[in-house]
Amino acid sequence: MLNPGSFPRRVANRGHFPANARGADRAGRQCPESQIDAPIESRFREVAMTQTPTSPSETETPGSGWSGRILWWVTILIIANTLVDTVVVAPLLVLPQMSEFFGTDQSAWLNASAILAGAMWAPLLGKSADVFGKRRMLVLALLVGGIGALVCLLAPNIGIFLVGRVIQGAAVGSVFITVVFIRQVFPPRVGMTSVGIVTSGSAILGIVSPFLFEIVVGAYGFRSVFVVSAVLAFFAALTVRIFLPESPIKVRSRVDVAGAVLLGAGLAGILAYISLGHDLGWMSAGMIALLIVGIVLLGAWILTALRLPEPVIDLRMLTRPVVATLVVVVLGAGAYQALLQLVGLIAQTSVDEGLGYGLAGASGALGLLFAVPSFGAMTGGILAGWLAGRIGPARTLAGGMVIGTFATLGLLFSTSAFLPAVISTGLLGFTAGAVVTSGFNLSTTLVSEEKQGIVAALVQVMLGVGAVILNIIGGSILRATSLTGNGEPVNSAAGVSLYILVTLVLFAVATIVALAISRRRPHDRDATRGNAAQPA
Repeated sequence: MLNPGSFPRRVANRGHFPANARGADRAGRQCPESQIDAPIESRFREVAMTQTPTSPSETETPGSGWSGRILWWVTILIIANTLVDTVVVAPLLVLPQMSEFFGTDQSAWLNASAILAGAMWAPLLGKSADVFGKRRMLVLALLVGGIGALVCLLAPNIGIFLVGRVIQGAAVGSVFITVVFIRQVFPPRVGMTSVGIVTSGSAILGIVSPFLFEIVVGAYGFRSVFVVSAVLAFFAALTVRIFLPESPIKVRSRVDVAGAVLLGAGLAGILAYISLGHDLGWMSAGMIALLIVGIVLLGAWILTALRLPEPVIDLRMLTRPVVATLVVVVLGAGAYQALLQLVGLIAQTSVDEGLGYGLAGASGALGLLFAVPSFGAMTGGILAGWLAGRIGPARTLAGGMVIGTFATLGLLFSTSAFLPAVISTGLLGFTAGAVVTSGFNLSTTLVSEEKQGIVAALVQVMLGVGAVILNIIGGSILRATSLTGNGEPVNSAAGVSLYILVTLVLFAVATIVALAISRRRPHDRDATRGNAAQPA
């Protein structure tokens, strides 16, 4: 049993349980989760929200920081995460060609299928990563994503193509698996910074990749997108398998496959209704059936999770700090994605049209308004990771939300002013990077290491949920307030302003919740002062 008197110092320094209390030691030996002392775990959550590693643990050497090996591992993980862009973003560039080839006008399914599949795969991959190891499941997710890309490449009809997209969606899980791998394998003093680099480093590629894919698609057709995705998936899987070690933390448990399927399919059904309802008809028989099936499956999962001793997600794990963190992530990430959608519309509208907004008259407006947020996301993610190792991920999450709130307020008054709009969107990108990095870092400190995979999977799901729901809400606001110009509906200035105001309220709510999470208790401050006295 851990000495209660030494608990604040030792746990705060490590950011997780010592080997004899967390269910598995560094050699991989395991013990049942039930042996973890419940009062200690409860006390751990209070301290871990704001405490971060400031000194080496008893198993580390003074030089256990950045090294050539760590930088090489970071590079491999960035490559693995870049695959997600080829799964989610790249197909958007060839939607017209795919719709024409498959003879369908239901392009929404072609676009949303992989994102919905990512939500379906996440719980199963997260639990499996906790049980079988993070490297193993990362390799599996990459390989499955590559196989899905090959199915899409060879698909003769839309039915088989959609099956391929569902399979390909497993690659979305690579993001949260890399996060947990870093938190459990990297030295604690560089772990949170590395999370920021890996989750945000691929953002800079988002500036270049559309131009590269445009060239490739122009030369070889839309199928070349899936060739690139498959090659990258198999290459990333090979490098991960060869060069990365397996994570030392595993839990002796069973994987509730049936529960994972119920949860994943239920989430996918509900999200499909939300994301596709406008295009396919909210009250159409097919969409209503899809919603009902999703609700029934999700309800069935809740009933089984309450009865099983080892469900895919232990509902007891959803403590108040964990739920609050997920709320901040879903609101912050969703509001950012919704504003990015709106910025795209504003950038294609000229102020000369007299609508009261528009930035299309400025040279390079569209490119800058998307490139600057990508750079901001990379900067925000890396800085949030670096600061989290010094002031705690709860504070970096709150700081990111404060910046996002003021950036949204700035955008409200700059919908027809180019330079202020660029600055505002850049700060919004910064917020997005900080929210993703801090959300992963904070959530994985709020649970024992044996549950980090599944809680990171929940963060990944919340990122997708926020994007889907807030984009739909924003689109509904614009349609409800549209005007008629030249015989066609156009977005009104009132609609644009209301759209931004709604996201501003969401940012403000998320900021309040984030500040509540980061609020320090007196004994936490004392623990911080004790840690600061330790040698670096």
